[in-house]
Amino acid sequence: MPKILRIINRFNIGGPTYNVAYLTKYLSQDFETLLVGGVPEASEEGSSHILEEMGIEPVIIGEMKRAIGIREDYMAYRKLRYIIHKFKPDIVHTHASKAGALGRMAAKNEGVPLILHTFHGHVFHSYFGKAQTYFYKTVEKKLASYTDRIIAISDKQKAELTEEHGICNPDKVEVIPLGFDLEKFWTENEYKRADFRARYKVGEDEIAVGIIGRLVPVKNHDLFLKAAAKIVKSTDKKVRFFIIGDGESKDHLLQLSESLGLKTAYMPINSVHQVTFTSWIKNVDWAMSGLDVIALTSFNEGTPVSLIEAQACSKPIVSTRVGGIQNIVLDGETALLSENDHLESFTQNLKKVIDDEYLRKVLSRKGCEFVKDRFHYMRLVSDTENLYRSMLESVLVSV
Repeated sequence: MPKILRIINRFNIGGPTYNVAYLTKYLSQDFETLLVGGVPEASEEGSSHILEEMGIEPVIIGEMKRAIGIREDYMAYRKLRYIIHKFKPDIVHTHASKAGALGRMAAKNEGVPLILHTFHGHVFHSYFGKAQTYFYKTVEKKLASYTDRIIAISDKQKAELTEEHGICNPDKVEVIPLGFDLEKFWTENEYKRADFRARYKVGEDEIAVGIIGRLVPVKNHDLFLKAAAKIVKSTDKKVRFFIIGDGESKDHLLQLSESLGLKTAYMPINSVHQVTFTSWIKNVDWAMSGLDVIALTSFNEGTPVSLIEAQACSKPIVSTRVGGIQNIVLDGETALLSENDHLESFTQNLKKVIDDEYLRKVLSRKGCEFVKDRFHYMRLVSDTENLYRSMLESVLVSV
C-alpha cells in the first residue's frame, strides 16, 4: 500500500486546509495518508473544526509557522525528517510555501522516491520588495529542481510560474483546480438569508455587499472601502458593506473607513452601520446567503475560495482581475472584473451591480451550475489520485 505524507503550512481557515482535508479523508483506501501541519497565526481563525468533523487527526508541528525564524524553521525541518524516517512515505506532497520549502528539503535528504508540491498561491508580486521577492524566487527555482511534479491550481497560475517567473519548465507542472463541498451553499438559503439579515439588522430594501478574507495588505481592502465611500455618495440605493475576516490590517482599515466618512463599527450586532467589520464567521454559507453582492479586491490571488462559494450561492461578483480569478468565474456572466487596484473601474462595476437589480439577477444565474462539478472535492480527489498512480507506476517501471 503506497504511503502519502501530506504537509501543509498551517491549519487556518481557507482553501488549502480544505484541500488537504478532503485529500486525506477521501483518497482511495489503496493509499495510507498521514497529514502534518503547522499552527495558524494569532490573528487567524483556526480550522481544527474542519479536521475534527472529518475525523482527521493530524500531526502538529508547533515550530512550523508562516514567518521565517531560523531556530523554529530548523526545529520544524528536523521534526519533518524524523516523521519521514519513521513513516517511510512513497510520496511527500507539500502544500504552500513554508511547508513546501521545509518538507521538500526533508524529503530529498531522506531519499523519498517522489516529491510533489502544490502552489496554492505565490509571493512573487505584491507581497515583498524586489530583493526579498528575488530571494524567494531563487529558493523556489532550487526547490523545483528536485521536485518531481509541481501542481498549479489554475491555468493562469501555471503560466505565471513557468512563463512569467521561470520557476520551472511547463512539462513539470500539472494543473489540478481546488475542490470543495459546495452543497451547503445552495441549501436552505432563504432561512439563512433571513437569519443573517435579522442578526445584523439589514432591511429587505437594503443591498448588502460583502468581502471575505484575511485582513492583510495583499487583500487590498483599502480599495473596497474607497469604493464604498464613493458609492454611498452617488447612489440612491440603501447599501450596507460587510468586511468578514480579521488580521493584521484591522486597525488600519477601521481608521481608514472612519476617515472616509463611513459610519463604521467592529463586531456590532444590535446597531446599524454603513460598514460592519464582523471578524471571522465560520458558517460562511450563512453569511453569503444574507449578502447580495460578493466583492474581492486582492493584488494577488491563487484560487480565491470566496468567489467559488459565491457562485455556488448564486451571488453576483465584483472583483479585480488577478491571479487565477479568470479561471474560476465567467467574466461578464457571473462576475464583473476590473484591473488591479483601479479605483475608478472597480467602483463603476460595483455601482452598476448595486444600482441594477436585473444585472444582479443575470450575474446570479449561471454561477451554481458553473462551479458545482468543476470545483467539487471528489473531482479534486480523483485528479490527484490519478496523478499519484501514474507517477508511482513510472517509478516502478524505471526500477
